[in-house]
Amino acid sequence: MGGMTMHGNGLKTFAAAAAVLVAGLHATPGAAEERISYKSAKSGTSYYQMGVELANAVKGGTEGEVIVTVEESQGSVQNVMEAAARAGNYVFTAPPGLVSAAAAGTGPFAERQNPRFAEIRSLFPIPSLTMHFVMRGDADARALEDMAGKTILLGKGSFGATEGEKYLELFGLADKVTVADAELGNASDALKNGQIDGFVTAGSFPAPNVIEASASTPVSLITLTDEQVAETGRTRQVIPAGTYAGIDEDTVTTSLPVVAFTTTATSEETAYLLTKTFWDEKAAMGESARWWNAVTPELLEGSGVKLHPGAARYYEEAGIDLPDDLR
Repeated sequence: MGGMTMHGNGLKTFAAAAAVLVAGLHATPGAAEERISYKSAKSGTSYYQMGVELANAVKGGTEGEVIVTVEESQGSVQNVMEAAARAGNYVFTAPPGLVSAAAAGTGPFAERQNPRFAEIRSLFPIPSLTMHFVMRGDADARALEDMAGKTILLGKGSFGATEGEKYLELFGLADKVTVADAELGNASDALKNGQIDGFVTAGSFPAPNVIEASASTPVSLITLTDEQVAETGRTRQVIPAGTYAGIDEDTVTTSLPVVAFTTTATSEETAYLLTKTFWDEKAAMGESARWWNAVTPELLEGSGVKLHPGAARYYEEAGIDLPDDLR
């Protein structure tokens, strides 16, 4: 996943949480009835931190009956590829479109087809990769067209960078915007020092690097019209007012849904228990990490990847109505 780098106290808190989790795993050998491998992102990213939060929530919510071991990953393609080789309780995160491409043998999987990709099943959504167009407060930019004449940092190689570049082309801004040649990790300092007028990043919100930028200098977020959102072909996402310092209006943007998947090798009972525990614990997780608050069952709609029977049983029991194509 293309998450963001943690900074300062956030990294210390994350490291402490990870240490507690690892200590817990080693302190109770053999005590857990079920063990689940959870593969999401590189360590130090927000999506890896979410994995640690989820692991702690599942351990607490099942009173140690289910133990989730968080594994570092190099990204979603690797996560999906491993689904063809892993046995047992393997859970991973990826955009649904990537899983559909694997099952169809297209895109990154055209040369690496495997019938086991068709055995991947949905469990529950996690925070979406949400596009942030962050501008310095004095840049007087709130709409996409206001980026014309500005210097923007896109970064390199990430989903946010490629998506940002796509939007500049799509909305006729490619020749009107100067793209800064620098790494996204320097965005906050570059914005504060006036080297750039804005930067583009994608991740769950509140995003650590946007929090950092808004703490040191006034910022604004570009908001899209519904017509512009439709043109991108992405999911409409609203970043609520007050998510970031000084931004007191809702921001309309786009996002790429991200879902936790498993395979049919996971038993119905384990998938049911994991899905139920996730939703039971989500509110508590959201109190300590606000990005969980944006997760709703509706984020599964349109994913096109069928639910695991255990997950489907939970949604049915909970009275959550999901499209037939997921069942």
